[in-house]
Amino acid sequence: MKDLTVGRIGLSIFKFAVPMLIGQMFQQLYTFVDQIIVGNYLGKEALAAVGASFPIIFTLIALVIGVASGGTIVISQFFGAKNFRMVKRAIDTVFIMLFIAAILLTSLGYPFIEQIFRLMQLPEELMEMGVSYLSVYIGGLILFFGYNGVAAILRGLGDSITPLYFLILATVLNIGLDLLFIVVLGWGVAGAAWATLIAQGTAFITAAFYLNKHHELIKFNIRQFAFDKKVFRESLRIGLPTGLQHTFVALGMMALMGIVNTFGTNVTAAYTAAGRLDSLAVIPAMVFAQALATYVGQNMGAGKLERVNRGLWTTLLMSSTVSLVMTAVVIIFKYPLMGWFTDDPNVISIGGDYLTIVTSFYLVFTSMFIFGSVMRGAGDTLIPMFITLFALWFIRIPAAFILSRKFGETGIWWSIPTGWTMGMVLTLIYYKVGRWKSKVVVKPAD
Repeated sequence: MKDLTVGRIGLSIFKFAVPMLIGQMFQQLYTFVDQIIVGNYLGKEALAAVGASFPIIFTLIALVIGVASGGTIVISQFFGAKNFRMVKRAIDTVFIMLFIAAILLTSLGYPFIEQIFRLMQLPEELMEMGVSYLSVYIGGLILFFGYNGVAAILRGLGDSITPLYFLILATVLNIGLDLLFIVVLGWGVAGAAWATLIAQGTAFITAAFYLNKHHELIKFNIRQFAFDKKVFRESLRIGLPTGLQHTFVALGMMALMGIVNTFGTNVTAAYTAAGRLDSLAVIPAMVFAQALATYVGQNMGAGKLERVNRGLWTTLLMSSTVSLVMTAVVIIFKYPLMGWFTDDPNVISIGGDYLTIVTSFYLVFTSMFIFGSVMRGAGDTLIPMFITLFALWFIRIPAAFILSRKFGETGIWWSIPTGWTMGMVLTLIYYKVGRWKSKVVVKPAD
């Protein structure tokens, strides 16, 4: 556990963010390696089918992850206020909520997999592989929630190192199982899903045993879990806007994938591969934002507003520097990077166009996330939710539809930075208004 309310600001945030950055890189290796192995051993059709599954997965889990993030903010604020009894009750409440949600989502999502793919206009030649992959993945949601719940709670307590150890274990196991199930046993795309499911389950179970023995606040004993209604209400108040935001963002991803799918397998495969590289490249900005949100939560709980302001500008400088480096690297090496996933020249060319356009706006994306994280850490998530949804549904999706009719798939790529730019402008304006300063859950007097 790390107290972020004291010490040198830049160094504290950086040291807290670095393990999370490494962890997120390993987290992305789950799907990154899946798709590299799938693309090279099973072909571009399989790559496209797996890629089309991710917006559906994100849609299923988005609301729950958002609400759980509200619980993480509550935990961080209680920890900043040194109220350890309530920290323990908040942790119990989050775990109970995640367990119930996993059971419900698995039961509700499984019967409608093929219908969802058809709604997204997935090409018929990809349908069987897409259904095969997603059916296995949905069955392991409880393991996904279990591991990610542990990691999120530990980050709320200022511990970004412990989750990294379990994640490294899971990632190495996932890579080995990918090769075993796909290359050796010939299980096809379902093998990639099984590898991920088993790896995350191993990480969760290992983490549970370790924390039961070595952690002061986190204990996995179902009989002793205590559900706190007040904590749940506060988690909903803070996390529900974020959860709804994630849900509508996920639906937007599905809508965007639906537009992409109309251009055929090559474009879907290129979008999948380039999008995976894009997701890897923006991790530094997102991790610095996550670190800043925890930092803000603890310092707001401790009543140190000036420290919050200084942390914002320090984090923005660090994350912007990294984003500029990532922009240069991706643009320079875009074609060799695309070649990791496929040797099809058409897919590589289309993906290269995507990367050139989208990565040129990483600095805009970074600024949007960093300013938004201050408000999330303070507990103000409602207006940021509306900003995100407006930028997505009223700017990005319409732009993708309109521009793709005139410029083909390139128009879809241009819609992405268009949405980012609008989101950044509106987020900055709301930050300047300053209403977020009054939204803290735990007052210093508590």
